[in-house]
Amino acid sequence: MKAQPPRDQAPETPADDPVTRFRHADDPAWHWLENRDDPAVADFLEAANQASRRWFAPLDDLVERLYHGHLARRELAVHGLRTPLDHYTVWSETAVDADYPVWWRHPNGDPDGAECFLDLQARASEHDFLEVGDMALSPDEAWLAWTEDTRGDETYTLYLKHLPGGEPGVLLEEIGPEIGWAEDNATLLFTRYDATQRPESIWRLPLEAGRAGEPALVLREEDPEFWLGLGKTRSREWLVLESASKDTSESHLIPARAPSTAPRCFRPRESGVEYALDHRPGHFYVLHNREATHFRLDVLAEPRLGEADPATAWQPLIAHRDDDTLEGVDAFDWGVVITERDHHEAQVHLRVLELDPDHAITRDERLPLPELPCSLALGDAPHFDTRRLRLREESFTLPVSWLEHDLDSGQRRILKQQPIHGDLRPEQLVCERLWATSHDGERVPVSVVMRADLAGHPLPTLLYGYGAYGEVLDPWFSVARLELLARGAAFAVAHVRGGGDRGEPWYLAGKLEHKANSFHDFLAARDALVEKGFSDGERIAAYGASAGGLLVSASLNLAPGAFCAAVLDVPFVDVLRTMENPDLPLTTAEYTEWGDPREPEARRRIGDYSPLDNLSAQPWPAVFLQGSWHDTRVPYWEPAKLYARLKELGRDQAGEDHTSTDRPILLRTDMAAGHGGASGRFKAWHDNARQDAFILWALGLEGRDA
Repeated sequence: MKAQPPRDQAPETPADDPVTRFRHADDPAWHWLENRDDPAVADFLEAANQASRRWFAPLDDLVERLYHGHLARRELAVHGLRTPLDHYTVWSETAVDADYPVWWRHPNGDPDGAECFLDLQARASEHDFLEVGDMALSPDEAWLAWTEDTRGDETYTLYLKHLPGGEPGVLLEEIGPEIGWAEDNATLLFTRYDATQRPESIWRLPLEAGRAGEPALVLREEDPEFWLGLGKTRSREWLVLESASKDTSESHLIPARAPSTAPRCFRPRESGVEYALDHRPGHFYVLHNREATHFRLDVLAEPRLGEADPATAWQPLIAHRDDDTLEGVDAFDWGVVITERDHHEAQVHLRVLELDPDHAITRDERLPLPELPCSLALGDAPHFDTRRLRLREESFTLPVSWLEHDLDSGQRRILKQQPIHGDLRPEQLVCERLWATSHDGERVPVSVVMRADLAGHPLPTLLYGYGAYGEVLDPWFSVARLELLARGAAFAVAHVRGGGDRGEPWYLAGKLEHKANSFHDFLAARDALVEKGFSDGERIAAYGASAGGLLVSASLNLAPGAFCAAVLDVPFVDVLRTMENPDLPLTTAEYTEWGDPREPEARRRIGDYSPLDNLSAQPWPAVFLQGSWHDTRVPYWEPAKLYARLKELGRDQAGEDHTSTDRPILLRTDMAAGHGGASGRFKAWHDNARQDAFILWALGLEGRDA
């Protein structure tokens, strides 16, 4: 079944078509769009925006209904969870009509002494875009440092203010987002970029009475495939400077109370070996994959830190296992909390290990789950000695809950739960987990959520996927999604290889020479939804963002008839050309994910799936492309090139059952945003409503009311 044009949608004329107007006969690949300084580039993008607005005009009423329906379902006045620190309790509040939060605090034990210490809504009033990169309170809670991006290009300005009412002052400009305090209350650490926006150096900034001294270089990373990050052990005794590529890492340590000390390398990097650290007084905990593909947890006595190869002194705590991947370690004074993932069920677990002084395990248990599948994560725990863990739970059918789990009594107390309003309640939803069989026989998990009263019937379906960097698509609750579900759509997630949904082996089986598995998995998920009776095969739309845009685009090149429409948000589609340009942000750091095209085999492999290099005469379905002018991760020209190329292919196909109205190719570029889109929540929600209107139109549900 083809999507039909919106009512009153007039066919596009050549005069309306930006591709006809701006086409360069000598540049069929549209590479001229990469020249940001050419005024014609912005003119082309605005012309495409105008064409998109014209196409959406008949759906404007639906967009507004979706937007206001979304607002009616959520609690607009948001009160953040209160977190007690050493001296103050801090939280955020977002007013009903505000885009950004205001941060508050009160002295511990004195809730009547509340005072505002950072008003982001007021700061945002001066800018079209505002994104906070990082916020950090000094250990004595007297100073607040934070970084701001006011363009969307992920370049930040560092601010400092004395709490609560000091005037914010600019300390530095043109730096990276990450910052961290040493435990001396007088030293900030921050990152700086190189020319490709790689965090390549960490600096120390001395402070005295709010005034900054001269920054001093602490660590520089010369290898262009590695980037630097900042952290601190939960014990607050060590600053951790991590240098990492996609498959190798190396940590350097500085005593947190003596930040001028030269950094000490914990263990020199070894190609293909990743490790992460936490600390309890006297011991380090090392989560690593050295001779352990799915990671293991070892312990190092602190006095042995200076040995030539400290790995020889590592003692095992949790051995490597075939069926689980260890994903994280959080240390407390009584033991550690381990985040681990079951490969067979594609399910995350939190595991509590209590340890005696000799490191014998006195308690080993997994925390309970509310349902399967679901998400479970450790929340903020600023106190090293706490025995009350804060947890965050949610699923496709359960809104977010924050709980307190008492390790001594086993009792759980709900601290806060996301309220949901409206006629479609969470208990009226049902989630199913099915398994698709991919091209090579591998079983691929697929999650699908729908209204319980429609279960058992093939439904129009939106299929979502990502499948890169080992990122996990654990279940999440979405208020905006309720607008689709209420109108009779199902929402499905393909947990394809390249993500981390089934642990480290799942990631490794979908990168580099195995990348094609991701695309076959996505198409297998689509087919399984139809074969098992969940989805109407004529009405399945696909959605992918960033690397997920690559996933969907490559799948469309393989099987353009599999979907009735696709939404591609900041899609990574010019893969080969991007990876061939080491001067672009992030490119060199991505070699271990996609391959280095200077190697002939890697270049051939990338060229075999790069979406823009594999377009054919087969017409794609209806497509809504979105880009951002200030995006440094996926430049605006990638969706713009795909738009132009698809429009040209569609024009060549005219007369072969292909018109501009039944299979529209649309492009919308946000000229005031970056990779994450709009920063204010109301504009972001309105943008989401526009996407959903396109999806409902494509699924034949635009006429239905919620």
